Amino acid sequence: MRIGSIEIENPIALGPMAGVTDWAFRTVCAQHGANLTVTEMVSSRALVYKDKKSAALLRKNEGSICGAQIFGNDPAIMAQGAQLALEISGCDFLDINMGCPMPKIANSGDGCGLMRTPELAGEIVAAVTRAVDVPVTVKCRLGWDKGSINVLEFTKRMEDNGAAMVTVHGRTRGMLYSGVADWDMITKVKQQLSIPVIANGDIVSGESAVKCLKRTGADGIMIGRATFGDPWVFAETRAALEGEEIPARPPLSHRVDVAVRQFELAREDKGEHIACLEARKHFAWYLRGVSHSSYYKAQISAISTMEDVYRIADGIKKDLR
Repeated sequence: MRIGSIEIENPIALGPMAGVTDWAFRTVCAQHGANLTVTEMVSSRALVYKDKKSAALLRKNEGSICGAQIFGNDPAIMAQGAQLALEISGCDFLDINMGCPMPKIANSGDGCGLMRTPELAGEIVAAVTRAVDVPVTVKCRLGWDKGSINVLEFTKRMEDNGAAMVTVHGRTRGMLYSGVADWDMITKVKQQLSIPVIANGDIVSGESAVKCLKRTGADGIMIGRATFGDPWVFAETRAALEGEEIPARPPLSHRVDVAVRQFELAREDKGEHIACLEARKHFAWYLRGVSHSSYYKAQISAISTMEDVYRIADGIKKDLR
C-alpha cells in the first residue's frame, strides 16, 4: 500500500485515541508489530496559539510510519496548524480527524462534526494539502447519525480535494462505540476510490482482521480499543493475515515487564508524576482477564511513583500466573 510516496507493507495500524496513544504506548505497539501509528489528536488552533501541552502530544515514535493528527474547522488555521505539527514532530504524514464523536469536539463542528459540512471539509483538505509536502490523510465515520450516512459522497470529496488515504470507522457519530460496525459500507467506500482505504471498527483479533479485509477489500486495518493493555494483538493480526500460526500470548511475567517498560518511556516523555497517574489505567488494562488480580488492581489505582510500579510488578510476577 502507498500513501503518496510512502510504501507500507502489510499495513496494520494503531488507531489514534486521545489519552491513550501517547508516545510511550505507540512506541511499544510499534515494537510489537504496528507498522502504522498516528499521534493523539491535537487542536490546530492550539498549535497556532503556541500551546506547549498540545505540541508535546506530537512526539514521533520510532519503529513505524507515524502520522501527526490535527483537528479543527477553519481551513486557514488548519493549514497553519498542519505546518506546525509537522515542524514540531517530523512525522511522515498529516492526518485530519473528521471522525471524533465526542460532543465537545463534534458539536463544535470539529471531528465528526465536519461530516455535516462536507464542502467545508473538502476546503480543509485542499488547504492542508497545499500547505504541506507530505501526504494528507483523513479519518472519518459513516456519517452523523443513521439518518445522514454520507460516507460515500464524503470520502469521494476528500479524494477529489487531495487526500492520499482515508480511514473509515464503520459507525456513525450517534453510535459512538456501540452496536456493530458496518463493514459493508466500508466495502462501498473502497470500491469507489482509487486511494487506499483503511478499515476500522470491531477489529479485535487476527481472526476479525482477516474477516474484515475479506469482506471490505480494504488496503489495511486499524485496531483501536482492542490494543488496551495488549500490544500483542498486532503480532497475532500479522500472523493471521499472512496465514501463519498465531503466536501464543506471552506469559504474564513478560506482559508485566512490557507494561513497566511502557511506564518508563512515559516517565521519560512526561515526567514521573504524570506517567504514574496515567499508568493507573494502562496497568489495569494489562491485567484484564487475569484471575485473582483484584488485589493488585486496587493497588494500581493508587500508583503515584515508579517505586509503586516496580513493587506492584514484582508482586504480580510472584503471586499471579
